[in-house]
Amino acid sequence: MKKIFTFLLFLLPLFQLRAQETYLYAQRDTCSLYLDIHRPTEGSELSFEGQSKPAILFVFGGGFIMGSRNDPYYNPWFKLLNDNGYTVISIDYRLGLKGVKMNFGPFGIMKAAKSARKAQDMGVEDLFSAVRFLSDNAEDLGIDTSNIVLSGSSAGAIISLAAEWYISNGDKVEELPEGFNFKGLMSFAGAIIGDEGTPAYKNPPCPILLLHGIEDQTVAYKKIQVMKKGMWGSSALADVYGKKGYNYSIYRFVGHSHDIAAMFVPTWPLQKAFLEHNVMLGNALTVDSTVDNPQLPRTEFPSMQKLY
Repeated sequence: MKKIFTFLLFLLPLFQLRAQETYLYAQRDTCSLYLDIHRPTEGSELSFEGQSKPAILFVFGGGFIMGSRNDPYYNPWFKLLNDNGYTVISIDYRLGLKGVKMNFGPFGIMKAAKSARKAQDMGVEDLFSAVRFLSDNAEDLGIDTSNIVLSGSSAGAIISLAAEWYISNGDKVEELPEGFNFKGLMSFAGAIIGDEGTPAYKNPPCPILLLHGIEDQTVAYKKIQVMKKGMWGSSALADVYGKKGYNYSIYRFVGHSHDIAAMFVPTWPLQKAFLEHNVMLGNALTVDSTVDNPQLPRTEFPSMQKLY
């Protein structure tokens, strides 16, 4: 196991981020993939009602064309999680659409859908390699791989939701430890890209938290479908989960677009409730809530057509 200790101090408003551990977890033909581990703040509470708090495995966003695991933008949220007793693991993945020309017109949409699915699945492959690394080195790292909550933003949320979909169907899981599943999943403006119609699950997925802006034009809030190919967003997935009686919560943000993909700190109370009750206590509490809060900051994001 190759271990690199990096001591990075990001000068941010109100605080400095502590030192972090960085590990090489996979070597690809085109790049090396690393993960960072941010440990809980000394003295923070590491359990809730007798249950150990899970590690949060985070997959960054950026439309599969940009982004990084250690973007300083995430630091306030990482610190908030650390202060509340959670370990944070932030991973690299290959940017499968970087340099790829995407045409969403009538003559290019099918090719674009194929490219997007390929990028999603490439990210899932890298995520599963990170899980394998954590499992193989669990004792040295002090990570309980039976107690990991997956979380992703935008493209990272797409990877996360697709990963759980594959796990539930026993698909593409060869690299994972036998019987592995996440303890929960938190999706910030995510979706599943597929070509078999509405996503179906052979086995119930782990508890899932969905946060999405109703006006999102970057990652579909409902769905975009051409024949069986398409993108199924949070609202469409909630329909599936509700009909099947799965353990999930969805928060639909009125007046918001793709900015919910970056709404980490303001939505902490929702995350906290999900982690404590749905994940740690194992309560199958279904929440379907429409949030209309004018005090939440609003930021415009480019549409899919403008992004590519």
